[in-house]
Amino acid sequence: YVGKSNFYAFEMINKWPKWEKNFLNINGEKFSGKSHLVNIFLKKFNVIRIDADSLNDENLKSVKPYQNIVLENLNLDINEKLIYSLFNIIDQDNKFLIITSLKPISEIDFKLNDLKSRTKNCLLAKIENPDDELMFALILKNLSDRQIIIDIKLIDFIIKRIERSYSKIFEFIYKIDMISLKKKKSIDFKIINEALEDNSE
Repeated sequence: YVGKSNFYAFEMINKWPKWEKNFLNINGEKFSGKSHLVNIFLKKFNVIRIDADSLNDENLKSVKPYQNIVLENLNLDINEKLIYSLFNIIDQDNKFLIITSLKPISEIDFKLNDLKSRTKNCLLAKIENPDDELMFALILKNLSDRQIIIDIKLIDFIIKRIERSYSKIFEFIYKIDMISLKKKKSIDFKIINEALEDNSE
């Protein structure tokens, strides 16, 4: 589902290769849909995907045949010299790199000064907190994934009371499902209120 919060990131994925720079950083909180956007890109183009935690010298060699590289879940634990080498490969061979991270790459406090300066050359596509429309779509999808059908009025009730956070929505759906299964009752206002109380703790 494309809404205001993820429109720019979605647009950039579809705009390839007409980017202003060869580096795109898609950032946003957990469950915000970063990997989903990457999967759309993977289906369309010639891409190799590497998890940041498993980046090594072998990975760097394996990117050579690919025009596009995706580095997922970038964090401070990464080997900074390796990612700097990856940036150089992208520049030298005119490749494209998509990096996903929880916060903007320009705000990650790398120790290597050369890497810090290179990260300023990234296009930033931040996935913002969901608006009402996206929250409705996310709640509906998460419920249907669990084969749960509830009245639309209940979803509106949830939206007005839940925190605008992808992870909180995910946690909330998990809780109402667990409470419903435990009580062997279909989801109603009482179950929702119980889950809302748990979510606010």
